[in-house]
Amino acid sequence: MIQLRITEIFLSLQGESSFVGLPTVFVRLTGCPLRCLYCDSAYAFQGGQMLTLEAICEEVVRLGARHVTVTGGEPLAQPNCLALLTRLCDLGLIVSLETSGALSIAEVDERVFRIVDLKTPGSAEVSRNLWSNLSHLKPRDEIKFVIGSREDFDWAVDMTEQHQLFKRTPTVLMSPVFQQIEPAQLAAWVLLSGEPFRMQIQLHKLLWGDTPGR
Repeated sequence: MIQLRITEIFLSLQGESSFVGLPTVFVRLTGCPLRCLYCDSAYAFQGGQMLTLEAICEEVVRLGARHVTVTGGEPLAQPNCLALLTRLCDLGLIVSLETSGALSIAEVDERVFRIVDLKTPGSAEVSRNLWSNLSHLKPRDEIKFVIGSREDFDWAVDMTEQHQLFKRTPTVLMSPVFQQIEPAQLAAWVLLSGEPFRMQIQLHKLLWGDTPGR
């Protein structure tokens, strides 16, 4: 019997990525080996409830959205996450994975849209970036930088050039740390960079604040 430890399963609007604004079921797995300074889901580091793969999928289907996002914590910290992703794809759902980029995405079902963070210096976890993940990216996947300072932004631009990120995927996201940097400031940096970054603001936080399950 395949089981995973789950913090919450809920229906909301996707607040990030190229799927922003779409009704989405979120499956938040418990646990994360990282401790980013700006983390907004520390409540998922521990606790949770063990659920079977069947029970998780039944709840996802019951909630009724075509899109589903598997997130954390760090979902790939639970090996059975791979089986969950495949089962959700088999159900005909549009599945995305939000991952820290610290664990390998090599075995993730290729039908999954993989949203891979590259941890900036301001996260205090920049050393955890698993750069080999870049070789596994497909054009449908997305890279995300969470920006809390000008140092973070300049680092992200350097990494984009050094690793030729736009040759791997057309979608490189820039996201301001909530209530740490003004979105307008990040927007100005993006425009001046001359690069086709896609800036995003966390829609769910604009609507509901920093509230779990939204």
